[in-house]
Amino acid sequence: MPLAKVDDVNQKVFDCIVIGGGTAGLAAAVRLSEDPSFRVLVLEAGPLENLGDPKIDIPAQFSSLIGDPQYDWGFTTTKQKYANNNQSYWPRGKGLGGSSATNSYLWSKPPAADIDAFESLGNPGWNWADYQRYSKKSETVHPPAKEQLNLYPHTFTTKSCGRSGPIQVTIPPHVHTVDKIFQETMVEKGFKTVDDPYGGDIIGTWIAASNLDPKTWTRSYAANAYLLPVVDRTNLTIVTNSLVSRILFNEESNGRRTASNVEFIHQSVKCNVKINMEVILSAGAINSPQILELSGIGQPAVLSKIGVDAVVDLPGVGENVQDHILISIPHELAPGTSHETLDLLRDPIHAVKAKQLHTVGKGLHRTGLTSIAFFPLTSTKFEGIPSLIDDLEAEVDAKQKAGQLPPGLEEQLHHQISALRDDTIPDCEILIWPGWSSPRTPEVGKQYISPLACLNHPFSRGNIHATSTDPVISPEIDPHYFESKLDLEILLLQLKFVRGLREVEPWKSGILREVAPGSDCASDHDLREFIRNNIWSVLHTVGSCSMLPREKHGVVDSRLKVVYGTTNLRVADLSIIPLHIAAHTQGEKDTEN
Repeated sequence: MPLAKVDDVNQKVFDCIVIGGGTAGLAAAVRLSEDPSFRVLVLEAGPLENLGDPKIDIPAQFSSLIGDPQYDWGFTTTKQKYANNNQSYWPRGKGLGGSSATNSYLWSKPPAADIDAFESLGNPGWNWADYQRYSKKSETVHPPAKEQLNLYPHTFTTKSCGRSGPIQVTIPPHVHTVDKIFQETMVEKGFKTVDDPYGGDIIGTWIAASNLDPKTWTRSYAANAYLLPVVDRTNLTIVTNSLVSRILFNEESNGRRTASNVEFIHQSVKCNVKINMEVILSAGAINSPQILELSGIGQPAVLSKIGVDAVVDLPGVGENVQDHILISIPHELAPGTSHETLDLLRDPIHAVKAKQLHTVGKGLHRTGLTSIAFFPLTSTKFEGIPSLIDDLEAEVDAKQKAGQLPPGLEEQLHHQISALRDDTIPDCEILIWPGWSSPRTPEVGKQYISPLACLNHPFSRGNIHATSTDPVISPEIDPHYFESKLDLEILLLQLKFVRGLREVEPWKSGILREVAPGSDCASDHDLREFIRNNIWSVLHTVGSCSMLPREKHGVVDSRLKVVYGTTNLRVADLSIIPLHIAAHTQGEKDTEN
């Protein structure tokens, strides 16, 4: 392994320093180190011990990783004013591979229009055609096995997928009975079956793939797909348990600053490495803006509060934050059909058997999230949608006229409003969790299906800012959930859409009852309260270092070449996405590199 002791790098010089050995950081480091003359250092704050850990490698152990400080940074938002002052838990992966080591490994791509929007906001070259060309480089997609097609003859095709990339992707073989209930119900509702959800059109109902290796049925993620194959590369160095505290800069020249050193803390000892060429900041949408602010890049008012001198006045740092959120609507499955849902793993005897079966490539530990549907808001057919959109547009126009919107935001919001009116762009997502998914306690011996209603294009904008010069102290995270009333209304309509499935077969006969919110929750007021009290982050935060023109409160340019006001500092992680996309975003971290 290219793993080093801290004494081997302290006070040394490297051509490129990558801050963060997560999903994007490892992809960037491995690609840069393909040139043997280029010395690359990765500084990862998490532990080394997670590499090769069976809790990460063996699928379907979602809950065992979340909340465990060995694997999870465990961030928490501020109290959300428009969500009954509730706080949301934001797990993030700790260690090599980052959140690609701890997520639910659903592999999806956005609609073409979402990527084309980046270009329209002032980022030349960021369009669907280029995205698709590069995204294929990250993946090897395997078609479903014959045993799966015998159980459920879905029509998945690999024609828009990559066939030679490092991430192994396939359709998990389990929960076909749950897929059958949902997929056939959606078709009965008039949805088309999508056989190529990776080609830019995701509207309809389809079976999603997972980044799992079908040869071993283990997680395929940044650490074992990118890093492990290059263990003999002498020009790639990695140091774990190294928390970056700030980037240091030379004096200003021609209006810009050049990064000279990266300071980090290893076992309470302050260390320093020197930069020969450039720094790539890949600490994620939460920590990347924090590191910029600790380095003196950001809003002077924010920096002065924590006692940091401004190096570059960059108002967009930590702003324009957008987060996917969801509500879970668990249902009890009707008895009479034998389902293999994740509920079975709550039985200790069955859990032991499942681990044993996995050693021979069988059993529940091959389960993923497979059934999914995307659709435009207009297709829900609920009354009042046009007036909701008109009211939002009037509100945006009034705020812009009153000078209440930051630079560039009006353009983003009007783009989103146009998309809401476009029935070729999906606003809504229903994802099926094959089992119980709720903070409440399930009944012993029961089996469940939990539709997750997801908000993909939030209108609310939040912020993430450092509150201390101590890098150990988490930044303040305020996503401003439901500051835009339309976000709440879109989730309300999706909840009502799911409720409407109870009159449609085979959902009608395959579902015994809705457990939450339950039949006692009937009025729109009560449903809104349920949503406010039960939202979860989908862990797809973007925007905190937006790729936009500087005058539109951008932080990085369209080539991700530099942070504005610097000569050799890049950002490469989800924080650069300026406008959120209808996708589960781990694949985008690979692609952007």
